[in-house]
Amino acid sequence: MISITRAQVIGLLLPLVALLVFAGARLARTGTAELQHAAPLRQVVDRDAAGSSGPPVIVHVVGAVRRAGLYRLVEGARVDDAIRRAGGATGRADLALVNLAAPLVDGQQVIVPARVAPAAGAAGATAPSGTTAPLKVSLAAATVDQLDELPGIGPVTAQKIVDWRQAHGPFASVDDLDAVPGIGEARIEQLRDLVTP
Repeated sequence: MISITRAQVIGLLLPLVALLVFAGARLARTGTAELQHAAPLRQVVDRDAAGSSGPPVIVHVVGAVRRAGLYRLVEGARVDDAIRRAGGATGRADLALVNLAAPLVDGQQVIVPARVAPAAGAAGATAPSGTTAPLKVSLAAATVDQLDELPGIGPVTAQKIVDWRQAHGPFASVDDLDAVPGIGEARIEQLRDLVTP
C-alpha cells in the first residue's frame, strides 16, 4: 500500500492551486477585455450622452429626416442628437424652425418641418405691390422658444401648447388652442393672424 505523507499532498496540491489561480486570472482578464471592446460601441451609440447615467429617453422623430421613427437616446440628449440618429435632415428640411439645442424629454415628438417653396401666383392673382405676408408660427412644428416669442404666451403656456400637441397630435385649426389650459378666446383672437395649424 502506498503511503502519502502530508508534505507530498501539499507538494501535489500546490501546483494545482497555482494552475487554478493562473486560469482564473486569465479568464478574468478575458472577460474584462471583452467589456473593454464593448464599451466603445456603447459610446459610439450614445456618444452625445456626456456621461449621463439616467434612464433613456424615447423620442419620435418625424418630418424632413432620412429615417423617421422611434429612437432611444440617453438622458440629456438634445434635439440635434435625435435628428442625427434619424439619419440627419433632408435637403428640404428647414432647420431654422427647429431648436437643435433643446433637451429631449421621454415621449417627445421631434418634428422637422420642410421648407415651403413660395407659391407661384395663379394667372390673374397677384399680391398687391409692396406687401409681404408675415411669417406665421406653425403650431405643428414650433418649439417652446418660438411659441414663447408670441404675444401673451410665456414659457409655461408655450410648454403647455407643446405638451398638448404631443398628447393629442397636431392642431387642426387655430381654434384648437382653446383646449390648452390658460388660453382663452381673447388670446386665440390675438394669435389668429400670427400662427397657423
